[in-house]
Amino acid sequence: MKRSVAALAFLIATGAARVAFAADGASVVIWPTLTPAGDAPSAAPLHKPAAPVEKVVAERAQDLDATLRDAVQDLGFTLYVADAGPTPGHTRDADLIERAAKAGAGGTSNTGTWVVSPRLESIGSDTYVLRIVVVAPNGRELRVRVENVAADAVSVRGIVMLRDLLTPTAAQAAAIEHDKDRLNEGAGQGVMSPLRSQGRAVLSVNSALFGAFLAYSIQRSSGSDDPRVLYPLLALGTGVGLGSALLVAEEWDVTTGDAWFLSAGGWWGAGAGILIANGRHVQPLSDRYAWGVGGGFLGLGMATLTLTRIRMDEGDAMLAHSGAALGLFLGGLGELAYRGTTTDATPFTGMGYGSAFGLVAAGAISTQVTTTPSRVLLVDLGAGLGALAGAALASPLIFGDVTEGKSRGWLTATMGGSLAGGTVAWLLTKDAWTAKRTSFFPVGTPTAGVIGSSATPTGAVPAYGIGWRGNF
Repeated sequence: MKRSVAALAFLIATGAARVAFAADGASVVIWPTLTPAGDAPSAAPLHKPAAPVEKVVAERAQDLDATLRDAVQDLGFTLYVADAGPTPGHTRDADLIERAAKAGAGGTSNTGTWVVSPRLESIGSDTYVLRIVVVAPNGRELRVRVENVAADAVSVRGIVMLRDLLTPTAAQAAAIEHDKDRLNEGAGQGVMSPLRSQGRAVLSVNSALFGAFLAYSIQRSSGSDDPRVLYPLLALGTGVGLGSALLVAEEWDVTTGDAWFLSAGGWWGAGAGILIANGRHVQPLSDRYAWGVGGGFLGLGMATLTLTRIRMDEGDAMLAHSGAALGLFLGGLGELAYRGTTTDATPFTGMGYGSAFGLVAAGAISTQVTTTPSRVLLVDLGAGLGALAGAALASPLIFGDVTEGKSRGWLTATMGGSLAGGTVAWLLTKDAWTAKRTSFFPVGTPTAGVIGSSATPTGAVPAYGIGWRGNF
């Protein structure tokens, strides 16, 4: 019965269809479930739960083993049933990597095999720590998912976690890592150099354009409209921006996610500055470009500070762009609702403050969670469809005699629909939003007491003080 329920849940989780893998039929080895989970220090070594002593854990582990073995075959893998699992004392990470380099079902010694090692530990209150460790064929890194799950959901969550670890994205990432290892080995022999700063092109294009924008803003702020000054300034600004990007990419390893995250800070910051200046009717008009330059540098500074603390990927960059765009939309509707009109004037102020707030909020969230660009786009789609639904439902308010109250009602319904749609889309995809293992904020604990000692002729003298122990 438990196997049937787990299988049904797996079909639902995979869309009732087999996942199309890039390497269909690849060999996989599933080691028996071990305990404890291994995500925290423990005096007990990893071992298979014994039935008399750990009866409940052993029963859950047997169900999990059977479910995972069925699941990998439904995913298109070939299960290597001849592997009975590790011997006692050979359950370390290095043992997993060593096993992944050996042959699996129908393979040769150099093809390797996927290795899956589930771990289960009871933490009381009918709750378990479920940890699944996966190593790709010939891989040199471990892919891990950890969750606290209820007792009756161990098998169900196990197959979902396994599916996420063995998706085409995971397989592609494993292949990329394997190629990087080969490139590193070749570089040591003078064959080729390893990949580095893959975001160089994105960073160069955005920096060159931002340099041109800066030069144009300087020319406009000066009050000059002489093209003999403008074009040399544009060339100079573009060159400075491009050169700066190349220097940065040479000095630091800039990923594509880092580059797009920096572009979000620069361009959305500049846009917010110009919009706010337009809304405040800054005079003369040429000074509004200076607001844009200031906003751009402020956004770039905040993005750079963030990148010094934590590495960003494409999902984080997409989240920053999406948050700024959503803030622009909601901020503009909010200003129109405050005015009580839908067509009176362009809501520059609300759009500017909304995009700035959305950029900062989304940037802060991206330091705490990990997701994919497709998931962010799904939430954006939900927000857009929600806005359309809210506007459609409240459309009778703007038919016929339109008043301030009716306009506010229609705009409020549109904003509410957008927020509701985005929330529903997030709830449907929340399993793909995971907390980052490294936090942007410094962590640690205060310390006080003896922090050192000094040697004297009569012996060591303790030194007392206070401090902070942790990551900075």
